[in-house]
Amino acid sequence: MNAIRAGLIGWGIVGSGAAKILTEDAGLIQDRLGRPLVLERIADLDITTPRPGRVDPAILTTDAKQILQDPDIEIVIQLIGGLEPARTFMLEAIRAGKHVVTANKALLATHGAEIFAAAEERGVDVLFEASVGGCIPIIRTLKEGLTANRIQHFYGILNGTANYILTKMSAEHVDFDTALKQAQAQGFAEADPSFDIDGVDTAHKLALLVSLAYGLKIDLDSISVEGIRGLSPADIQLAAEFGYVIKLLAISMQSGGTIEARVHPTMLPREHVLAGVSGPFNAILFNGHASGDILLYGQGAGMMPTASAVVSDVIELARAIASGAKRRVPPLAWPKVGTNGLSLRPMEEIVTHYYFRFSALDQPGVLSKITGILGRLGISIKAVIQKGREVRGAVPIVMLTHEAREADVRQALDEIDALDVVRDPTVLIRVEGLSE
Repeated sequence: MNAIRAGLIGWGIVGSGAAKILTEDAGLIQDRLGRPLVLERIADLDITTPRPGRVDPAILTTDAKQILQDPDIEIVIQLIGGLEPARTFMLEAIRAGKHVVTANKALLATHGAEIFAAAEERGVDVLFEASVGGCIPIIRTLKEGLTANRIQHFYGILNGTANYILTKMSAEHVDFDTALKQAQAQGFAEADPSFDIDGVDTAHKLALLVSLAYGLKIDLDSISVEGIRGLSPADIQLAAEFGYVIKLLAISMQSGGTIEARVHPTMLPREHVLAGVSGPFNAILFNGHASGDILLYGQGAGMMPTASAVVSDVIELARAIASGAKRRVPPLAWPKVGTNGLSLRPMEEIVTHYYFRFSALDQPGVLSKITGILGRLGISIKAVIQKGREVRGAVPIVMLTHEAREADVRQALDEIDALDVVRDPTVLIRVEGLSE
């Protein structure tokens, strides 16, 4: 019974978890695979700092070439973050005829076309389940479980840091900075959390999901991205008064031959299935034309949950090697990822509901000036709250709209913010999960 051998590049948090599973659960993996799966070598610049689990020191090296150039290693687990040297290592592994597993969504969102083309040319597989949603099988669900469906839309809470912060702001009525410090203290946020709180991490994941769902290649720059940095406790509380919860969502919809791809804070009705996803957890709601709604929920980060997804990919590759069924499913689920007759809808053309918070002087005729501009641009008001408490001589006026076009909303707010009775820039939050 020939063993299948793997090499691990990147012995950090997730790499430590993957090594722990592959060594400590080797017996269980062999029972499921039908042959041994051996972690042959681990490469990292730091091989002296203690890690969780027990690893034979003899398999440690600081030279990744000992993995990339070893003919006995058939699977390379590449768990280095960033773009380089991660890209170089992946391409070298592919050119050496090795299959690759990674969790690096930024790399795939940026250089995925090059990496997948190289893998196709060499006849090897690239798997990346851990790149989106930690231990949640989102990639595999799109690639195989929902392959008979036209994906009509999906909403995803795909960043645990942002979700933890929003949960704290909502439940404890603290401001953004306080909630961020709590997330950092609990280990849910990095020292520099910019990618998480500014929506960049979620955009990387959305780019991969759009390719998987629709066979559409999109550039990161074409995704509209807004983070949660500017949200205030006042807006979270006002949203609650209307019966809504604010989440940072990755949103994609297919309609009329076009695809939406956007990341932004979103108000959801309190009874929406994603509204109750709290703390560092992730969830995604798919809607297929045949399947209807499907919800996937679980831990979206952390050493062992993410390592679970990494090792699941390693086992899938080992099964393919054992059966001779390599490249059974293309990495992005489609033989060719291009346009498939679809195009990306500009953000200005999306249609949804909106929440506005205006900061206006408490004078007669102010409300009519604001609503007059909105009405002229075809933006219909669904509900209004006018708060009496003054802040710097102005009072908040809060509105929810019926469906409106983004371009019209932007023009209206430009005109409203230019009024001499409006003190601060208008706060805008999009509202989803409603029907007219």
